[in-house]
Amino acid sequence: MSARDRLNAAAKKRVLIFDGAFGTQIQNRKLTEEDYAGSLGLKADQKGNNDILALTRPDVIEDITRSYLDAGSDVISTNTFSANTISQADYAAEDQVEAINIASGKIARTLANEYEAKDGKPRFVAGAIGPTNKTLSLSPDVEDPGFREIDFDELTAVYKQQAAALIEGGCDFILIETVFDTLNCKAGIMACKQLEAELGRDIPVMISMTLTDLSGRNLSGHTVDAFWNAVRHAKPVTIGLNCSFGADQLRPHVQSLSALADTLLMAYPNAGLPNELGEYDELPETTAGLVKQWAENGQANILGGCCGSSPAHIKAIADAVKGLPPRKVPTPEIAMRLAGLESFVVAA
Repeated sequence: MSARDRLNAAAKKRVLIFDGAFGTQIQNRKLTEEDYAGSLGLKADQKGNNDILALTRPDVIEDITRSYLDAGSDVISTNTFSANTISQADYAAEDQVEAINIASGKIARTLANEYEAKDGKPRFVAGAIGPTNKTLSLSPDVEDPGFREIDFDELTAVYKQQAAALIEGGCDFILIETVFDTLNCKAGIMACKQLEAELGRDIPVMISMTLTDLSGRNLSGHTVDAFWNAVRHAKPVTIGLNCSFGADQLRPHVQSLSALADTLLMAYPNAGLPNELGEYDELPETTAGLVKQWAENGQANILGGCCGSSPAHIKAIADAVKGLPPRKVPTPEIAMRLAGLESFVVAA
């Protein structure tokens, strides 16, 4: 059975649990430049380059991943949000991108297999791909609206390199997450489609949008509904929302997307809103109580946490939704009607 089929089968039985943040967990460990840099001999300082820890301190990434599995995660992600040549250029570590992604994939795959072997409960690995610090839809120069720092083909190639390494590392899915620019997401989808053609196999994608304001739009101006209609052709195994805000602010947008999407819905909000110091202090039971409402209303299939969340948050969420029935995925016909696309032919 394929990973896509296994995930869908598991999600029919109960609400599944995703993992939480890596960044804040890494920060809590107070690592030094030596921890980050290791013996790689890179020219630039590496402190703050969380992704490279898969090579220099794999024990840290393994420990964090294990803590989320212990908390109840069914789906774990790789610590590769910025493991692409664009983002790694900030650390002069572009030549380490392939190695970082393969190593991160292997860490997550090994632990997922270990935990599944213990109790027989399926575990899944999502290879995380972040949005980079470039945008295809908007110009970074207010004096030149037509200027772009990168074009579609270039970004597609960047994503393809990362996705290929994540698949080699053993990931089940490619998670295109924190999407602030819909066109960037399309480049990620194209990368996976190209990789599918080359490898001759299905590469299921998970897609997660991030909102930039409470009106429910991303940076490129798409509402949740519009975003879904722009990416539904990719037939993602999950669609959802992450980051942006806390669960309370995301509630109406999760509700909207849940009614439209004819696939699994995965939502992982921040642990509330940051305080004046930029830190997240929402208690685990508060976050869990808020996302439990989504599950009680039949609006989510997979739940987890983003910025500021911890293993304690994930355990609280797992405990809160235990025994609740999972969201029923609407048929394509119903989803198309709700999206106002009745005139379009629904693919078989």
